[in-house]
Amino acid sequence: MTALLELRDVGARYGAVDVLHGVDLDVVAGGVTALLGANGAGKTTLLRAVCNMRVRGSGSIVFDGQHVGKWPTEDIVRLGIAHVPDGRGTFVQLTVAENLAVGAHTRRDKAGVARDVERVYGYFPRLKERAGQQAGTLSGGEQQMLAIARALMLKPRLLLLDEPSFGLAPVVVREIFRILSRINRDEGVSILLVEQNANLALDVADHAYLLETGRMVMNGPAATLRADESIRRSYLGY
Repeated sequence: MTALLELRDVGARYGAVDVLHGVDLDVVAGGVTALLGANGAGKTTLLRAVCNMRVRGSGSIVFDGQHVGKWPTEDIVRLGIAHVPDGRGTFVQLTVAENLAVGAHTRRDKAGVARDVERVYGYFPRLKERAGQQAGTLSGGEQQMLAIARALMLKPRLLLLDEPSFGLAPVVVREIFRILSRINRDEGVSILLVEQNANLALDVADHAYLLETGRMVMNGPAATLRADESIRRSYLGY
């Protein structure tokens, strides 16, 4: 299958501190790829490297055949890569509707934007009920839904998700992951998922990678990683 995103020998650093070392990773077009690893392994840094956000990088990053490793972040976004960071990143002083408008700020097709607002409200009906409410007054789960909805307003081809389950109640997490699976299935949006809950990540992913101290140590079909004894003991808890 065709890779939409290809990382080859990618390194990344903050100042003088090396965080990623020779990382290779593929995200198949239309697929869901999970990136597993302990806290501090470099997962968030990898997502930032893809978008060229606040890291110094090396190696090759190719998106849909274009070498984007040195591109400005805003140009990478315009290609169709949307990043939902850890901590959700909503604009807390803006309303739900205003946050969605910010998500579509690079677009000029007003009619299409209006249609997509209704489309994301279809995925997240609670956001429509709270369209005029300040984002900072939403629950944690609703803020995570808003962060994903805002990213969808870019009409992305690739969605980068950083710990979408963090700090949320299990029932909310299940709802969010059900919606993400639907977005992937119905719209063909590829997903690169960083998720501390390895069981959850492997449930939705087609392929998975394991990152340890900035180096890829294993990858394969999600079912294969789930069956690996060392991963079961270290990350799945059985």
